[in-house]
Amino acid sequence: MTAIITSALLALDLAFDNCTVTRDASDTIAGPRNEIVANVPPRTIVRLDLHPSEKSTIRVEIWLPDKKDWNGCFLGLGSGGMGGYMLEHKDFAAPLRQGYATAYSDLGTTVSGIGNPDVWKDFGHRATHLTAVAGKAITKNFYGRAPEFSYFKGGSTGGQQALSLAQRHPDDYDGIIAGVPAHRRVALHAWFVWNEQIFQKCPFTESQANAIRKAGYDVLAPRTPEKLAGKTVADPVLQPGDIDAVIRHALKNDPSLTPAHAAALKKLFEGPRRADTGEKIFDGIPLGAPLWRGGDHFYPFRWSLGADFDFLKFDFAGDYEKYRATLSPDLDAENTDLEPFRKRGGKLLMYSGAVDAIVPFHATLDYYNRVSERQGGRGNTREFFRYWIIPGMGHSWDWMNRGPDWLTLLRNWREKGVVPGEVKISRVDANGVIEAAIPVLPQ
Repeated sequence: MTAIITSALLALDLAFDNCTVTRDASDTIAGPRNEIVANVPPRTIVRLDLHPSEKSTIRVEIWLPDKKDWNGCFLGLGSGGMGGYMLEHKDFAAPLRQGYATAYSDLGTTVSGIGNPDVWKDFGHRATHLTAVAGKAITKNFYGRAPEFSYFKGGSTGGQQALSLAQRHPDDYDGIIAGVPAHRRVALHAWFVWNEQIFQKCPFTESQANAIRKAGYDVLAPRTPEKLAGKTVADPVLQPGDIDAVIRHALKNDPSLTPAHAAALKKLFEGPRRADTGEKIFDGIPLGAPLWRGGDHFYPFRWSLGADFDFLKFDFAGDYEKYRATLSPDLDAENTDLEPFRKRGGKLLMYSGAVDAIVPFHATLDYYNRVSERQGGRGNTREFFRYWIIPGMGHSWDWMNRGPDWLTLLRNWREKGVVPGEVKISRVDANGVIEAAIPVLPQ
């Protein structure tokens, strides 16, 4: 079997090594905390390292159900954060049960990206594309026929991968799911630095942060369905005066908030600007979202500016320009020309969380609007590309317990012509059941 797999890769002229093929018939998988995942079908697991350049190593893993269980489709899975790790085997279990041949890569970031443009390219787009190429070739050789349809789903960094595929490699997949996509990657991480600089100068207590979030719920309640009003945010799009109203409301309800806090909140909600030109870099924290600190998500700055990067000394003029110029060509997925993807019959589903404080909706809504403008209106865009902003959703399904089955929606659209419209979300807690139907963005 190894010879068959390697011959498929050699035919594609892919440089690779460490290729192993393992047969696993056990019906359980141990998760990362020793939890047991049961009812796992038999599978063949292929692991290999790809080397598209001298300073590049991309680890790939492909799971193949037995021939009798294969549903005829190939599925690519997206990563998270900066990659550099392989999925826990439990994450392959659900697609395997559904019959998908499934592939995943570490995005090539096990190799250091400091001063290494090859890693920037792998992380931004090359690893995702090559995983599709290798995965589909191996799938074809293993089953004796090519996949009938190929799909990709990913969130956060996986959402960046998803949009990059639609833009750069429209032939790789027939359908794509882009969840909470970090596609304006360079500006997003500059926003992390902006926020962290402000929090260092003006910290907030947990109680204060909760009061500020609740102020967002209250001020935006008139734009929120009755079932959700006062509990979360449904329509996070800023209207004139919203930011000032939320700050006033927060200060009124929490006397511990000072004028210094108010000034810091103004900057946090409005977002970063260039210090030299005043140009807006990114929008701010969505109203009603947590005051997320961002953690140490500064790896792109170390890649482009050096290992000794100090976020407190970063300036939003010369430093920002150097950082942007070196990384944006590979890390950003902002091209609005999706015509090649549309023409081949590709379908794209995209969603954001209304209160996502890690990858806010603003840039994604802006991208969808720019694609629509290029397509001649949302009506044309919705023929192949649909977008939802989910009330109560942060960076994952952390407030709503259950969301739609995106992959089934995508397959039904691509294969059967069943056009997705509103999606259902639900929450079950001590206060009972909340259900809501979320419409696709209107024309």
